[in-house]
Amino acid sequence: MTSYLIRRLGIAVITLVLITFLVYGLIRAMPGTPATNQLAVMDPSKQLSPEAIARINRLYGLDKPWYAAYFVWMKNVVVGDLGVSFTRNMRPVAELIVERAPATLMLSATSLALAYLLSIPIGLWATAQANTVAERTVSTVLYMLYSLPAFVAALYLQLLLYVKLDWLPLYGMQSDAYESLSPVGKAVDVLRHAVMPIACFTYGNLAYYSRFIRANMQEVVRQDYIRTARAKGVGPRAILWKHAFRNTMIPLVTLLGLSLPGLFSGAVILEQIFQWPGMGRLYFEAIGQRDYNVIMGLTLMFSVLALAGQLLADILYAVVDPRVTYG
Repeated sequence: MTSYLIRRLGIAVITLVLITFLVYGLIRAMPGTPATNQLAVMDPSKQLSPEAIARINRLYGLDKPWYAAYFVWMKNVVVGDLGVSFTRNMRPVAELIVERAPATLMLSATSLALAYLLSIPIGLWATAQANTVAERTVSTVLYMLYSLPAFVAALYLQLLLYVKLDWLPLYGMQSDAYESLSPVGKAVDVLRHAVMPIACFTYGNLAYYSRFIRANMQEVVRQDYIRTARAKGVGPRAILWKHAFRNTMIPLVTLLGLSLPGLFSGAVILEQIFQWPGMGRLYFEAIGQRDYNVIMGLTLMFSVLALAGQLLADILYAVVDPRVTYG
């Protein structure tokens, strides 16, 4: 296992370098710079002289070729410096990420927990009711939910729950009167704002996990040891929970590891639609503002989490299934 982990870590480092190198090249190839974008926002009628642009680029460290600037950025990353934001009063990128992380984690962790808590009983029920009208109906609904883009669902929810019914806030994380509320009132206020984003975060995973569990359970219940258990008189419920579901947990646990990146990356489009102050929205804004350091800081974090999630999935797979070994 130790040699396997060392190999995987080596591959992860190489992968990180390649990902960040390519992303840095792509964002530097985009038209516009932090300076020109800020000027366009403040006063589109003004034009900067080439000398002024060159001076600002030197100030931001953008006067070097992109590949040279990348290695300067990487050298700073190695010593723990993600740089500063060009468009947010030169605040450290790490500080911005730490500030936005709780909002994203609130949505993604809640939605992930709901997806698992609901998908397991749905998957088990679908296995027990296989080939019935009810099971086929539920499976069709789940397939439709999985096929529905989250941003489309977000717009429909806003139309229904805010425009038509006026039950929930349209966007944001807090109301204007948040500071004047009691602690309980503040919690309720945030919860009301979070209902629609959480619903949009959850339904896709719920549909996927439910169908995943159902498909794996149907494969497991056809195994010889399940038929042996039935022949010994074991009841249907015990077969599902004690025998079939335990083996279904193996691939399900690996999915949990692969879900790690999503806990922090959030959903860029959803956070923008709901104006949720998380890291997905920060990423969206940074791209529009050509805030290179913020883009690269978030890209680095998301990439590290994705690679860590894959490694965690492999480790969890070996933990839940002793037959799996890594040389």
